[in-house]
Amino acid sequence: MDLSHFAQKIGSNDPVTIVGLGTRGGAVPGVRTVSAPVGIELIDAEDMVVVCGAATAVGDLQGALAQVGQFVALPDGGTVGGALALGRSSVRRLGDGPVRETLLQARFVGAQGQIVTAGGPTVKNVSGFDLCKLLVGSRGTLGFIAEVRLRTRPIAATSQWFSSTANPWQLQAALYRPVSILWNGETTWVLLEGHRADVAGQATQLGLVDAPGPPPLPTAHRWSLPPQQLLSMTTSLPGAPGFVAEIGVGIVHHSLPESPRDVIAGVQRLNQRLKDHFDPTGRLNPGVSAFDV
Repeated sequence: MDLSHFAQKIGSNDPVTIVGLGTRGGAVPGVRTVSAPVGIELIDAEDMVVVCGAATAVGDLQGALAQVGQFVALPDGGTVGGALALGRSSVRRLGDGPVRETLLQARFVGAQGQIVTAGGPTVKNVSGFDLCKLLVGSRGTLGFIAEVRLRTRPIAATSQWFSSTANPWQLQAALYRPVSILWNGETTWVLLEGHRADVAGQATQLGLVDAPGPPPLPTAHRWSLPPQQLLSMTTSLPGAPGFVAEIGVGIVHHSLPESPRDVIAGVQRLNQRLKDHFDPTGRLNPGVSAFDV
């Protein structure tokens, strides 16, 4: 994919912001906007990789991959670049891993208008510091993602949500590779995938009940806690009700803000140092904070 035109549009002087479908915050108001390339360049089903422009809609990419029985572990909606730039994994993170592990290679445009390639075409030939992982969650403040090479996964024969009133940590220990375990202090939801008989067998053995899907997630605040810290909260979380916790991951979707922590301030300082290095004049997505728990 030729990125020269995209790099020219970004330039190297004035403030600029990148916009996709607007589902994850959109462009910075009052700032010149650019859009990343669109389109699927390559689907290699045998090696389980896909190459596409960052402005390709996630839904379009998943639809194309479904034709070869595969998918990418990105949250629904918006564009591929937007999902990577925000860096928030879906509730499938327990089974699929974090969003950053989906990205193998990125070509992006830096603050000086230069085209940079980071990462490698496969997992094994990435050596040294894996620069492309820094782009995940940076919200376009380190560089504007243009083209990505992503790892794909096979679509399971069966995918089913279940619910239970059992202890979520006991279920986690008893289940074989659950894709997601969610808990609101009273009810536990579990997503199981695999062969139909295996999924049904686990559900029967543990007394799981079919559920239409996951529970609605509180959208006001999103906490990030060490997974083991949830283990001590066997009956509730501070401010309950109004939360859904991702067991085994440490993400809590909450109706109340998280209490400030010293570690957060430290991460903020580190993020600012990175931004100052990659974009010393602050021209990429000005005013946007890359810090997001």
